[in-house]
Amino acid sequence: MKRSLDILVISDLHLGTYGSRAKELLLYLESVSPKIFILNGDIVDIWQFKKSYFPQEHLKVIKKIIDMSSSGTEVHYITGNHDEMLRKFTDLKLGNIKLSNKLLLSLNNQKVWIFHGDVFDASIHHSKWLAKLGGWGYDKLIQLNNIINYCLDKMGKEKFSLSKKIKNSVKKAVKYISDFEHTATELAIEKNYDFVICGHIHQPQIKEVITRKGTCTYMNSGDWIENLSSLEYKNGEWKLFYFEENKEQILKNKIIDIPLFSLEDLKKIVISS
Repeated sequence: MKRSLDILVISDLHLGTYGSRAKELLLYLESVSPKIFILNGDIVDIWQFKKSYFPQEHLKVIKKIIDMSSSGTEVHYITGNHDEMLRKFTDLKLGNIKLSNKLLLSLNNQKVWIFHGDVFDASIHHSKWLAKLGGWGYDKLIQLNNIINYCLDKMGKEKFSLSKKIKNSVKKAVKYISDFEHTATELAIEKNYDFVICGHIHQPQIKEVITRKGTCTYMNSGDWIENLSSLEYKNGEWKLFYFEENKEQILKNKIIDIPLFSLEDLKKIVISS
C-alpha cells in the first residue's frame, strides 16, 4: 500500500555516478504517492557524466519520475550546479513536469521558498574547475566507502560514512554548513518567507531559526548518496524521511519491475508533451 503525500522533496540523487543509490530510491518511490514531487537539484550529475556508466537502475529512476507525472503527479525539477546545463531551458514545461531555478509555494497561508542552494557556494562561481575536482574526489571517496561498507557488512559490523566523519572532524566543513544554513535563513526572513528548503550540502535538517528580524523554518532534504533522505509534507506537517530507518517496512511491498524505454520512446514522450 502506497503512502499518500501532499508534497515530496528530494535532492542530490547524482544519477550517473557510482555513489548514487538508485536501487534504494526506486524502492522508496514505489512506496509513496505524492500530489507534488519536487526534485531540488543535482538529479542527473552532468558534471561527472560518463557514457560508459549509466546503469539500468539510474534509467529506471528517470522512467519512474515520468510515469509519476503521467499518472497526475505535479513534478517540479529545480536545477542545481551539477545539472546546471539545464538552466538554459528554465520554465520549460513537458506535460506535468516543469523545469525551473526556484519554486515558491503557498501552504496554509504560509510561503515556502525552494531552491537548490549552490548560489551560496563561492567556489562554484569563481573556481568552477576546483568545484568539479572536488566533485570527482567526492565520487571516488564514496566508491572507497562502498567497498569498506561491503566488507563491514560481510563481517557483521556496522557501516559508517567516511565523508560524514571527515565533515564532522574538519572545522571548516562544519562552519561551511552552519554558514550555508544561516545565509539561507537570513535571506528567507528578509523576503518574509515562512519556510526555506534547500539541497546542495547533503545535510538533512529541519530547524526553526529566530532572529531579531523574524522567524523562519530552514529545511534541507539531504541526499541519496549517503543519507538516503527526503522531506515529506502531509496534513500540514513537514518530516524528514530516512530510507535506512524504514527499509524493512518498504521491503514488505515488492517493487514492480519498471520496463526500460528506448531513446525513441523518450522522443515520443517529449513530442507528445
